[in-house]
Amino acid sequence: MFLYINYPSWIHPQIFPGVKFLELLRWYGLMYAFAFATAYFILRKVWTEGALDSKSIKTTEDDLFSFIFTGIIFLLIGARIFSTLIYDTSGLYRHKPWLIFWPFDASGHFTGLAGMSYHGGFVGGLFGMLIWCKIKKRSFLKFSDAMVCAIPLGYTFGRLGNFLNGELYGRITTMPWGMVFPDAERFSARLPWVQDFAAKIGMELSGSGLVNLPRHPSQLYEAFFEGIVLWLIIWFCRKHKKFDGMLGAIYAGGYGIFRFFIEYFREPDADLGYRIAKDTNAPLYTSTSLLNISTGQILCFLMIAFALIYAFVDWRLSKKEN
Repeated sequence: MFLYINYPSWIHPQIFPGVKFLELLRWYGLMYAFAFATAYFILRKVWTEGALDSKSIKTTEDDLFSFIFTGIIFLLIGARIFSTLIYDTSGLYRHKPWLIFWPFDASGHFTGLAGMSYHGGFVGGLFGMLIWCKIKKRSFLKFSDAMVCAIPLGYTFGRLGNFLNGELYGRITTMPWGMVFPDAERFSARLPWVQDFAAKIGMELSGSGLVNLPRHPSQLYEAFFEGIVLWLIIWFCRKHKKFDGMLGAIYAGGYGIFRFFIEYFREPDADLGYRIAKDTNAPLYTSTSLLNISTGQILCFLMIAFALIYAFVDWRLSKKEN
């Protein structure tokens, strides 16, 4: 009995694999389109409930569209800049920053903007919403509360895109839902620990070559907890919030907490490794200590701290106004 799942062979990054003139159509890009569309329609639902209107200003649908469009543009800029300057270790983008938004490789082939950072998108989107509210003279707290009602469910599609790309997979696991991703690191079948691991999951080893072991589908963990579960929490709280800014704090803190713990199942980037490590020689493909901290966990910790400060300041402001 096999205690693991093979990654579906029919899934490819391209929507129409093998069709040359359609090779630029990829699931990841389509998931981004679904994400933005979902966020817009949920934000529109919140708008129809009157959450964005003040005593003196009525929010129009044009306002709604320009608000979310501004947020998306800044989100993409922030996500790309963080990805290239924080997660890239080659130094290429520091020496040639004009390549950050250049969607072609050295041979002129279109590659798109491969590599986006969620935390960069969070910072960029935050600044975009803040700038829009400042220009339009609207309440940033009200609009950001409305926006976070929409973000998590849209984010779910982004992580599904990662799964369809077969990327950002987790560490090796003996859980029955562990999945063998085709591009994951392989290990020598001669290693005793590999043989023991394979025996636990009923995997047959042939010869002394390299073997691909099942891993946590961490993209799906994130889609569920950081997307669906977090959205349900915020959606329930939207009509019970005690002060403006409360939903934004729940989102930032909730995402930070969920992602911090899921990072223990997700394999860190090989070129970054652990930023803080109890054991500097600890392998990345399995979690050996809770004290081995990745880049993503540090950024999530900062999000949690931001959420606590943001909630406290907004609560104090609401008390003064009342």
